[in-house]
Amino acid sequence: YEAIKQQYRPEVPEYFNFARDVLDRWTGVEKEGKKSKNPALWWVDGAGEEVRWSFEELGVLSRKVANVLSDACGLQRGDRVILILPRIPEWWLVNVACMRTGTVLIPGTQQLTAKDILHRLQKSKAKCIITDDSVAPAVDSVGADCQSLKFKLLVSEGHREGWLNFKDLLKNASSDHHCVTTKCQDPMAIYFTSGTTGSPKMAEHSHSSYGIGLTVSGRYWLDLTSSDIFWNTSDTGWAKSAWSSIFSPWIQGACVFVHKMPHFDPRIVFESLSRFPITVFCSPPTAYRMFVQHKLSGYMFKSLRHCVSAGEPINPDVMEEWKAQTGLDIHEGYGQTETVLICGNFKGMKIKPGSMGKPSPGYDVKIIDENSNILPPGKEGDIAIRVKPTRSLFLFTCYADDPQKTEATIRGDFYVTGDRGIMDEDGYFWFVGRADDVINSAGYRIGPFEVESALVEHPAVVESAVVSSPDPIRGEVVKAFVVLTSDYASHDPEKMMKELQDHVKKVTAPYKYPRKMEFVQQLPKTISGKIRRNELRQKEWKK
Repeated sequence: YEAIKQQYRPEVPEYFNFARDVLDRWTGVEKEGKKSKNPALWWVDGAGEEVRWSFEELGVLSRKVANVLSDACGLQRGDRVILILPRIPEWWLVNVACMRTGTVLIPGTQQLTAKDILHRLQKSKAKCIITDDSVAPAVDSVGADCQSLKFKLLVSEGHREGWLNFKDLLKNASSDHHCVTTKCQDPMAIYFTSGTTGSPKMAEHSHSSYGIGLTVSGRYWLDLTSSDIFWNTSDTGWAKSAWSSIFSPWIQGACVFVHKMPHFDPRIVFESLSRFPITVFCSPPTAYRMFVQHKLSGYMFKSLRHCVSAGEPINPDVMEEWKAQTGLDIHEGYGQTETVLICGNFKGMKIKPGSMGKPSPGYDVKIIDENSNILPPGKEGDIAIRVKPTRSLFLFTCYADDPQKTEATIRGDFYVTGDRGIMDEDGYFWFVGRADDVINSAGYRIGPFEVESALVEHPAVVESAVVSSPDPIRGEVVKAFVVLTSDYASHDPEKMMKELQDHVKKVTAPYKYPRKMEFVQQLPKTISGKIRRNELRQKEWKK
């Protein structure tokens, strides 16, 4: 870790464009025969169809898409483009084409409703939307209320009234395109944050924030080289897809593996890890929790050497069970849509299960109090990144069109993440909870994550969400919403509740046990799979 900190000295030139300066450079290395034969993108649909593009082919096709955006749609640099596609190769082409044209990409997930799409179109003033047959009707139902929207591109074999057909235009487009010159700090993309609290904000990133800032992830956390094949299972609408399905692997010249997988299915994951030579794998904790419910002894992950997780904290017992079944550690990382990797369990570091590791060498990370004083080890406070006197170029630029919300993230010399944490004596950081998720019961502060971790260690629990619930004596108490495994679903709820309460008292400090419990079929989640504790909390406090 110390060596990584010494080595990491990223250069940030005045002008930078990821398509030209990284992807086209790998095309050159490929042509010279100095790179492994792995493709840049390897896509499978699970039904026998595959796409394998070299960096050169990715370059040719993305230039054609760039011409579609510039010529057919007349888009200018700085114009905003909303992209809502599943995991299909065209999603990657549009990402790269937007960089080549200087248009600002705004990804969204297939799960967005018409109301969500309306909010995004109106708030972003996007001129163009690119989607498929499943989302086009929702766009049409709100399009009349979006004055800025000028072009609708449909990725489909069929045609639709009022839409340009992407595939037809691509076929006829020239592959000759000159990449625009972009400055490091020019806007590259806008990500609507997942909104575990409040309505989504537009986090704007520059060409360098992800394009150079994610070097630290690719090299030191994901441990990628140009001979690796890397699979990240993220939904295309989430910033994690930019992190780990575009920037981090391609900075390192690694192959991005993609399985179309319309619905998350652990068996498809196990079969793919067995069948394809995937060396590095990334999935959120929710997925690993599902994985360890299965017996993996029937599968051989013969190429897999490195596993990572991010998005929310991963429970220590899930890490232990995964290691027991696969022999591999899970290297947890922590970051936000607004940042690159803030903390991580980097290669060569001792892993402390439950910790998110040590600060990324790209940031000066501290735990601070409400007056921006740096707190000593062992004291809980706000996780923050120093931005004064010098703000890292690897942070988001702003919440687009919202200077007040942007300003609200700064306290003293720090960008405040909105997460609570503790740093231990060895410099490892531990997540406590979102600042507004922490429970204060009779003077005791309780982080939801430690209670959820204790609960999930019990064989009856698939997952849980812990929130505060009003109490006349204690002010608030811990309430757990629990999803039971099928084996335990029919058990007597009173007895089950007592058993789980006793279990939590044994596993963690007894004052943290959930005094209230509700058994549910599923937990409310954001479109990126994070538990929406604020929704459960609001329900409790409205009763």
